[in-house]
Amino acid sequence: MDAPRLSVVVVSWGRPRALARCLTALGQMRSVRFEVIVVADADGLAVAQGVPMAERLVLLAQEEANISAARNAGIAAAAGEVVAFIDDDAVPEPGWAEALLGGFETFGAAAVTGPVIGRNGFSLQWGRMAVDAQGRDRWLGEGEAPAPGEALKLHGTNMALRRDVLTRTGGFDTGFAFYLDETDLALRLSRAGLGLRYLPDAVVHHGFAASARRREDRVPLDLFDIGASSALFLRKHAPEALEAGLAELEAAQRARLLRLARKRKLGPEEIRRLMESLAAGIAAGRGRPSEVGGIGAPGRPFRPMRDALPGAMRCLDGWVYRAGSSRSEAARHVAAGEPVALLLLEPTPRKHRLCFTETGWWEQRGGVFGPAERSAPRLQPWTPAARRAREWGRLARISCPDRLE
Repeated sequence: MDAPRLSVVVVSWGRPRALARCLTALGQMRSVRFEVIVVADADGLAVAQGVPMAERLVLLAQEEANISAARNAGIAAAAGEVVAFIDDDAVPEPGWAEALLGGFETFGAAAVTGPVIGRNGFSLQWGRMAVDAQGRDRWLGEGEAPAPGEALKLHGTNMALRRDVLTRTGGFDTGFAFYLDETDLALRLSRAGLGLRYLPDAVVHHGFAASARRREDRVPLDLFDIGASSALFLRKHAPEALEAGLAELEAAQRARLLRLARKRKLGPEEIRRLMESLAAGIAAGRGRPSEVGGIGAPGRPFRPMRDALPGAMRCLDGWVYRAGSSRSEAARHVAAGEPVALLLLEPTPRKHRLCFTETGWWEQRGGVFGPAERSAPRLQPWTPAARRAREWGRLARISCPDRLE
């Protein structure tokens, strides 16, 4: 039996620069040919039309900021048997697509999800977690399964589902314009007895870019959608806990805002306005309908983003004081269609950071004596040569297998 074909859906609203970076990273996936469907506002579509291989993208206009409706539009256009989702402010590691499809072939799952790495490139933002009927999530221990009434949490920026499962279940509930959309779907799939699987090798890096709802430092600008989606979610999945759940939500959000105030990131007037937006959202969510519709066949042929897969990744390293020349070399390889991983060290205890740059390569920068994992000791007793070997061993996951220790 042939391996399933993969369609990747990227929804973008108000973040064209982030979308361009995401599409660049998708163009560097190894081993798997897949198609990319972009559902975006006008600015996002304009950027998508200017990236390499733009003519191979499927571009759909997003008329309103409703992530569930946009994802459903992407599913309807998807010609692959498996549909994956990634946010515009996220990038996949080069083996992501391969790992996703391997999960379906190996485990026969209906849906899969994987690790989401935070901004520093090392810390786990979201991992293997369970979620209950009130939308409360918790981390699962080694070998621990979700409890009765719980489902494996699907991470919206790193998940894939069989298309026929999405068409049978109606896809995403458009009542969830933002927040809890994938959690609603995970509970519905779990209650239908469909298997959900966590894949440790399907890794995505997520940046929490600024949006209409939050600043770049994750300070909220508006809580309306959180309130509206929470009220709808509780009405749908735990109506008996509606009032208690909403009271818990208000208390949790107020405590969050007060923590930010203690850090001097919010003032009293901003807290008042944010709590008012939460209350307005809850009021709207009490009456918002749940809308799950039908999704038909795509009516278009499968069109992979690229026919020829990218070549082997170039692995470059150097000292930070020569970063300019190292980055110029990286840029030349990227312009020639070659993926690049660049390691830049300095003789300090500076913490390491790993990211996919807007210019199109993976770059890790930090001190010879500084930690990469944030739980490691603050001062590391390495020699430069040993530290290079250690970090190239770590970066082998990104796509330099010949550098493994």
